[in-house]
Amino acid sequence: MARSTFLFAAFALSKLATAIPFNTFDGEGFPACHNVSRVYDPTSVDEMVSIVRSAANSGTPVRASGKGHMWYDTMCSDDPATVIIRTENVNGISNFSLSEGASDGSVMIDAGVTFLQLAEYLHERNASVGYTLVNWNITLAGSIAMGAHRSSLKEDSMVAAGALEIHIIDGSGNLRIIKRDENSDEWLAASTSLGLLGVIARIKFKVYPDFKVYAKQDTLSEDDVLNGDIYSLISPYATANFWWWPYMRKFHHRYYDPVPANISDQEGFQSTFSVTKAEADIALGLLNSGKYLPTSNMAAETLFFALWSAPNFREKKTDAAILSWPVYGWNYDVLIGGLYPGYGTEWDFGLRGYTLELAFPVTQANAVLKRVRKAFDDELKKGIVMTSTYRSGINIKFGKAYFDLLGQVTTGTADGEDWSKGAIMFDFPSFRPTVGDHLRFNEPFYHNLATALIDEFPCRPHWTKNTREVFEQAKKHIDSAHLARFKAVREKFDSKGIFKSVIGEILGVV
Repeated sequence: MARSTFLFAAFALSKLATAIPFNTFDGEGFPACHNVSRVYDPTSVDEMVSIVRSAANSGTPVRASGKGHMWYDTMCSDDPATVIIRTENVNGISNFSLSEGASDGSVMIDAGVTFLQLAEYLHERNASVGYTLVNWNITLAGSIAMGAHRSSLKEDSMVAAGALEIHIIDGSGNLRIIKRDENSDEWLAASTSLGLLGVIARIKFKVYPDFKVYAKQDTLSEDDVLNGDIYSLISPYATANFWWWPYMRKFHHRYYDPVPANISDQEGFQSTFSVTKAEADIALGLLNSGKYLPTSNMAAETLFFALWSAPNFREKKTDAAILSWPVYGWNYDVLIGGLYPGYGTEWDFGLRGYTLELAFPVTQANAVLKRVRKAFDDELKKGIVMTSTYRSGINIKFGKAYFDLLGQVTTGTADGEDWSKGAIMFDFPSFRPTVGDHLRFNEPFYHNLATALIDEFPCRPHWTKNTREVFEQAKKHIDSAHLARFKAVREKFDSKGIFKSVIGEILGVV
């Protein structure tokens, strides 16, 4: 009772406090929420329940935040009374079960458990989560909330596909257990909830016996992809993607598949993000000059292409660089990995970016990529050379169809398009200059490209990698019946409307 009274008083006082920004992983100056009144750091599910109950009693808006796979100011509503529940200290793992010889088992994880934490826990027990994974530094709960996925047309790669139960603290502070049931709208809403049903407190997750994989990368000409059979280049593999280098007119084709455990004693460990300060400083100088000089961007893409042609892997046992393909290692280490010892991330050293990610039916993959190529060529006709300014180029990912209400790869929608073969995701990160007005070289190009793709193709936005403007433009493609079904579930879970966000407001479900 005393704890509840204290929290209620804290919420009352928070409404009088000066609002502060809550930042993305990029840190100060990059708000996920412009104004919040308080940030809570609970250490247990029970504490999160108490916070939500007090918020419900006082009518205070609440948002949960994991490790922050967020680029723009769309996580909250703009209500300055909003409080944040940061989940990273609620990170228990329990109830592991995988019998010897069994094909699968399960484990219970708390809200703040990251993929890296779970991978290490499972590897010690000869287990893994298969292909239902994304980045090493974000939480599984946050990944499910935003509909995250691995790149695959062959395997179930939506993170939600690995969930057996999702435990959500609803708008009254009650802990609801939603069990996997593809015929239940509660389950279909929880699978990509956008955090609008409540705070994901725990997940019962499916696990498998651990296994090794190989990674291989080929360099393809642009013509091989744009006029090739994209589906056949991706679908045979457990996971695969492209890295596109538009100035070089090349693609890197990266693919992975399982291998026998005894095929190699190599233990490769991947890092997409590891950089030294010296490397970051060189890139920062080159890319900042690219705000004014296209030749700097041309040089940057040429350099990054050469660097990305070699494996971004190290031998886990020795930390020695692996210099040739293929690379072999344990499932998680090869598919995701993490940071190399002693290295930092790009954002640690001031390299930050803008993003745009849209999903399209894979049946239109060639048409979409050709339209992007046309946009680059149209600038070239005006004497403007556009390039990629990201260290791994433009990321072209894929997702196997998975039915829920608001996911990027859902099926059976009113647009009449065939999403059953899966989706292609055009993921276009670009360098954010740290000089001047922070606008990119030829800034209108990026906005014109987004508008063209949204207006000319059926598409769905990634829920954390787009601006408010992109969501406003793309909402016309979200199935209205799915939105209505989602809204009905949301109103049952949160009748007081305390879980709000800009995205929910744009979609009309809050």
